[in-house]
Amino acid sequence: MTTPRLQLADELLRRLAAALRSAQLYSKGHPIIGRNLDSLSGALQLLHSLSPSVVVGLVGEQVVVDDMPMTKADALGPLARRLQQGGIERITIERGVTTDELKTFVEAVSAADAAFASSPFPTLPHIRVGRVTIEQRVEGSLTDMATIKQLYSDAVSAAGSVWDSARAEGKPDVGVARTMIDGLAQAVAQNRTALLALTTLKNYDNYTFTHMVNVSVLTMGQARGLGIDGPLLRELGMAALMHDIGKVRTPLDILNKPEALTSEEFAIMKRHTVEGAEILRKTPDVPTLAPVIAFEHHLRIDGTGYPDGIARSSLNIGTMLCSIADVYDAMRSQRAYQQAHPSDRILQVLKRSDGKQFDQHLVRRFAQLVGIYPPGNLVRLNTGEIAVVRKVYAPDPHRPQVRVIFGRDGERLDLPYDINLWEADGSEAQAGSVVAPLDAAAFGVDPLSLM
Repeated sequence: MTTPRLQLADELLRRLAAALRSAQLYSKGHPIIGRNLDSLSGALQLLHSLSPSVVVGLVGEQVVVDDMPMTKADALGPLARRLQQGGIERITIERGVTTDELKTFVEAVSAADAAFASSPFPTLPHIRVGRVTIEQRVEGSLTDMATIKQLYSDAVSAAGSVWDSARAEGKPDVGVARTMIDGLAQAVAQNRTALLALTTLKNYDNYTFTHMVNVSVLTMGQARGLGIDGPLLRELGMAALMHDIGKVRTPLDILNKPEALTSEEFAIMKRHTVEGAEILRKTPDVPTLAPVIAFEHHLRIDGTGYPDGIARSSLNIGTMLCSIADVYDAMRSQRAYQQAHPSDRILQVLKRSDGKQFDQHLVRRFAQLVGIYPPGNLVRLNTGEIAVVRKVYAPDPHRPQVRVIFGRDGERLDLPYDINLWEADGSEAQAGSVVAPLDAAAFGVDPLSLM
């Protein structure tokens, strides 16, 4: 049976196709164009009553509204071709869009030709046009990993822009952030293992920006594992991206201090939770979750943490997911005043205080997501072989799937091979466990290219 949401999405595409068709057939100002724009606006209002944004995307020849493939809409063929002619693969329309904005958008798309694909698109407050990032889920494909590497690199650059705009203008660039989160959310849905592996990269020169992206990815990865998808997944990703945005108001000598902070400096640093909530509360178009998570992400379920003097009977689920991601990524990152910790040590920290600081159900699920030895890590096996972790095995995070690249004699293998450690029979002749993580740089290998 067709769901109401699917029916509304189908109606939206029909109205969009009709508006584009009339803009091509009739001169500007014709009443038919106006009627079609009004109908398109009405269809959007119905969908916006269910979610704050609507995303129309092209995946090959298929049109998708949010996460729903629209294979039965009669008008999709001409609509898809018109969007492709303009180089358009994603349209995000936010709640509050006006008929004038829709008119400008329709006129621009209806005039699309081959040259238009490389031309700037009109800037509109509630309509963003971009590219959908969809990855083929082919395990071990170098092309696939290269594509996701580029996505991750672009996301770190975008995070820098978001941070700089917040510092210079007093509010983050929401448009840049949303476009970036759209791509990351798609990658989390399509190839979560590959994207999570990229968060193991350590770019110390851009720690602030990589941390923003990593916490966003790790939060969305957890949320996806809980069954959260669509607009809510993207809202959680956006909120997690900006969880530390209040630090733009922290003095640089404190923010970048290579040694441990004094008690007075730490008191100033702690203000970033309140500052972040204030910045986000005053920034138009950010998810309502964003200021909540910025304010709460250092609070713990036992009442400890900060801001000081704040008690919560319960924390938002988004806050708890972001807090776990924040602590995990911060502890595994090597900085001037801190050595990186292995995952098993970090997970022990998350379980400390008898499990009263972090929700232990979520911590267990997080361990199943990232593993004790996360994908992309180089490890030594009990047989002396050296391997790259490819996949986490959720029932036993200590025993992942690995790809062996150095033999027991220490020689590089011409033909690497995969082992599921959880299937080991316990004999000494067969690899069945990881002995220790290794530094890939010491072996001159790029683990991500070998996944």
